[in-house]
Amino acid sequence: MNAQSKRRPRGLTAVLALLGGASITLSLAPFNLWPLALLGPALLYLLQRHQSVRQAAWSGWAFGLGFWGAGVSWVYVSIDRYGGAPPWLAGTLTFLFVAALALLFALQGGLFARMANNARHRWLMFILTWLGFEWLRSWFLTGFPWLYLGYAWLDTPFKSWAPIGGVWALSLLSLLLSMGLARLLADRHIPTLIPGVVLAAAAWLLPAQWTQPKPDASLDVVMIQPNIPQLAKWQPDQLDGILQRQINMSLSVTDADVIVWPETAIPATFSRASQRLTPFLNLLQQDDIALISGFPYVEADPERPRGVRFHNSLGIFGAGQDIYHKQRLVPFGEYVPFEDQLRGLIAFFDLPMSSFTLPRQDTDNLSLGTRKIAPAICYEIAYPQLVAELGREAEVILTVSNDTWFGRSIAPDQHLQIARMRALENGRWVIRATNNGLTAFIRPDGSLAAQAPVDEQAILRHEVDMMTGQTPWQYLGVWPLAGLLTLMGLFAARRPG
Repeated sequence: MNAQSKRRPRGLTAVLALLGGASITLSLAPFNLWPLALLGPALLYLLQRHQSVRQAAWSGWAFGLGFWGAGVSWVYVSIDRYGGAPPWLAGTLTFLFVAALALLFALQGGLFARMANNARHRWLMFILTWLGFEWLRSWFLTGFPWLYLGYAWLDTPFKSWAPIGGVWALSLLSLLLSMGLARLLADRHIPTLIPGVVLAAAAWLLPAQWTQPKPDASLDVVMIQPNIPQLAKWQPDQLDGILQRQINMSLSVTDADVIVWPETAIPATFSRASQRLTPFLNLLQQDDIALISGFPYVEADPERPRGVRFHNSLGIFGAGQDIYHKQRLVPFGEYVPFEDQLRGLIAFFDLPMSSFTLPRQDTDNLSLGTRKIAPAICYEIAYPQLVAELGREAEVILTVSNDTWFGRSIAPDQHLQIARMRALENGRWVIRATNNGLTAFIRPDGSLAAQAPVDEQAILRHEVDMMTGQTPWQYLGVWPLAGLLTLMGLFAARRPG
């Protein structure tokens, strides 16, 4: 430990770490103050670079409290407004959720301190541990791939790295620049800034487009944003009215190729909804129009307590027939961990349709005639590798969501930003249908082609190109980036000081 870390009070370190973590939220949507994506990591590095393992774990946890506390504060909305919990309990549960997630930054900090002990290139070790934990969050305990640093650079010229290395390539760029600036300001050390500057400058030399529209292959797509109140959605006596609202909105655009309804827009199993839906679907079939909608799918499963298995699914009806079952479920939203112990304690643990299960095997793309559609239901669009795997053989990406759970918080803006990054990474149009916003058509370069207003009934229509070709990210995945990081690690470990 150096003299500077001895002089700094522990409380001040925690406050600085907390503020540094919270600042990263401001670099992301809807604030988009991208320079702050450099401030947070730089501050954490300067705090931790001479700390012991225990001290770095503590400052990492404080950083995580700020990072997650600001970034996923919207969890409180769903627990309080729709989970039936009083404010004090909603606040407590939100804090416990944030505190648990912050343990990842505690582990990251402790690992960095251990790896960086007596190392000459501590800044490289910091980058390796940060990116390693971003990747870990994409799969550990089903994953929570939210708030990656790379999203901050979506609307900058540096975004051209995304089709090559995904959002993690942009996170790497952000960390290289951040470490360079930290060492420049703290140590007057210029060489550390060079790798980030070179990588940033190289962005202007990269191809602007890796995929191409298929000749004479486009879809006239209409998205229905019904704006159904969340508290009414799963009420049995509301089913006919909800379906009829969406049918009426769709009947005004029956000259399209495809009509898309959002996640669980059919808020019942198809057998219960069929009486209201069948005449409409017959009309669509006669006019050669496909309806794609989210709905709960039920199948027999004698191995389960109730003898059935529920899936959060996406189906094609009318002029086409296919189905996709969600492969990444949201804890407490779509399934309840420790279900036998938690069910019935508070209303939040008994939310409607919180008994979904995973499919017995991974499901594939949706087929609409000869066209392949890569589906992602809500939270799934946040998984870079999952979407790349599905998008590799598809011509367009479709994601449906119901962000009504989070009110007018920052969650829908973050979710849209994530969907835009998936479009850029995969060189595909993204069709994003939601219940109340942010419904949008996203071009293959990540820009918005059209967007519906929030908290209103809306019909959004656009011509969508079917794309061909693959981006390097689709073709190679995370392996080139993993190889580069391995080389960086070997270089850092090879030269102790």
